[in-house]
Amino acid sequence: MTVAATTCCFASLASAYNSRYCSVPSHRCYLSSVSCRSAPKAISHSNKGASSSPKQPLKQFGGGPEEDEKRRTQSSPFKSFGASSQRKDKKGVSFDLKEQQQVETGSLQDASFLNAVVKVYCTHTAPDYSLPWQKQRQYTSTGSAFMIGGGKLLTNAHCVEHATQVKVKRRGDDTKYVAKVLARGVECDIALLSVESEEFWKGAEPLNFGHLPRLQDAVTVVGYPLGGDTISVTKGVVSRIEVTSYAHGSSDLLGIQIDAAINPGNSGGPAFNDQGECIGVAFQVFRSEDVENIGYVIPTTVVSHFLDDYERNGKYTGFPCLGVLLQKLENPALRACLKVQSNEGVLVRRVEPTSDAHKVLKEGDVIVSFDGVHIGCEGTVPFRSTERIAFRYLISQKFTGDVVELGIIRAGAFKKVQVVLDPRVHLVPYHIEGGQPSYLIISGLVFTPLSEPLIEEECEDTIGLKLLAKARYSLARFKGEQIVILSQVLANEVNIGYEDMSNQQVLKFNGTWIKNIHHLAHLVDSCKGKYLVFEFEDNYLAVLEREAADAASSCILKDYGIPSERSSDVLEPYIDSLGDNQAINQDFGDIPASNLEIGSDGLLWA
Repeated sequence: MTVAATTCCFASLASAYNSRYCSVPSHRCYLSSVSCRSAPKAISHSNKGASSSPKQPLKQFGGGPEEDEKRRTQSSPFKSFGASSQRKDKKGVSFDLKEQQQVETGSLQDASFLNAVVKVYCTHTAPDYSLPWQKQRQYTSTGSAFMIGGGKLLTNAHCVEHATQVKVKRRGDDTKYVAKVLARGVECDIALLSVESEEFWKGAEPLNFGHLPRLQDAVTVVGYPLGGDTISVTKGVVSRIEVTSYAHGSSDLLGIQIDAAINPGNSGGPAFNDQGECIGVAFQVFRSEDVENIGYVIPTTVVSHFLDDYERNGKYTGFPCLGVLLQKLENPALRACLKVQSNEGVLVRRVEPTSDAHKVLKEGDVIVSFDGVHIGCEGTVPFRSTERIAFRYLISQKFTGDVVELGIIRAGAFKKVQVVLDPRVHLVPYHIEGGQPSYLIISGLVFTPLSEPLIEEECEDTIGLKLLAKARYSLARFKGEQIVILSQVLANEVNIGYEDMSNQQVLKFNGTWIKNIHHLAHLVDSCKGKYLVFEFEDNYLAVLEREAADAASSCILKDYGIPSERSSDVLEPYIDSLGDNQAINQDFGDIPASNLEIGSDGLLWA
């Protein structure tokens, strides 16, 4: 798919940001303003947005702390594909249709498992993060899905992101049936759908899941990619199995690399082995001038984790994270200095304040085992019979709330500790829960939490180098912490002199440190003084007279056609998770990690 690639990156941060924003814009960035990305560049989307919808030419990485930091400093041409996104308001959009090897053998033509693969039609309405009180113009896309029994279907999460309507159509049928999204796993890029119509399920045979394949095993990818309306089949072999970056979820999970063609529209379609068993879900490709035929499939182990999580909790709770920054111990002198006798273990460089590991682990500890499995000095563990895989694979097999036992060496002494695994707390989230961003308008001053979708939509040069660095490298100090920014100022005589302010972090209100946007709203509502004093970075001040600001608010909302001065979630009563009496003496999120630390291959978040 050819889209306009963003080029508005800072030169000084190019190495860290080009991978996420310059070389491949995220779906939100592309959707909101193609004009913002001036340089056209051919970009292929394998599964973004249930379709090859421009909305998700995502090239995001990350997942746990480790994954995030690694992602932010490495350029990566992973693309998620959908099928075909139809946006009538976008011009010059074309798709890079790589030749697909069609497998037309008689056995496949008549195979019953092909009838379990359906085409997905989705209408998306994404939020407008720059104008958070409204939505963007809707667009449509197509993708693939397949039946798994119990009246349910599986597809990719990006295929139904921000969906307002989802319809599915069976092979050989001309009727589209309305589907409901039951759960979306952002990290694993999987979504669970249901169809209530009994007519849709008549004669349906769900697919059977197979085991994790071996290298060079034959694989067949089935779906509804661009280039036609009927089902498409491509064949290849398994090239590699390892922990892989998931573009949509910004996470690192087990992935299967194949050489079978995966094109826009294949997203959400199954991959089969020679026995007709489903061994995974097609979801992204790696496109570069230096490589070809690199596609990725979500293995059944990840799919099973998603389904088990949904069955256990009635919803998707996510993949857990250990919350520690690790360093490899390949150097013998380093191991000797840390009093590690054997050739194993990884060094704890930093522990996230929001993780349970913060209670039991310290910087300088060496983790040598995870639930009895020994960890090598390169951060790998045994995998199957003769292979090794990244240590974080073991973490991804656990569920939220699971307790694990870590064997550690501290000051030369071996001991065992227990840690509760929970999803990572992102200071700057990759995805907005609930779909609509939070906002607060005070006399024309528009405040909203900083998020990756907002950064992508605004372009890096308008966000500012200092704020970008904080978004990339800072860690949350407590659950619920946000970086609250002044997004823009809606001009009015009451805010004269502040009209040009935009995308600046607000640190304090009337001398009180701001924890999140709910806290800011609470402070404003509780203010009885004459002035509203906002303190920004670099000691910049914005002061409003409280009574004049209150009087002008309704007029400003009417002039700009805004339905409410704050989002629905900010209307809810404020609950102070830290306690009203706990003083905060430092800037929130001020736990920076240097570019050198984050960029090193020896460092990774678990």
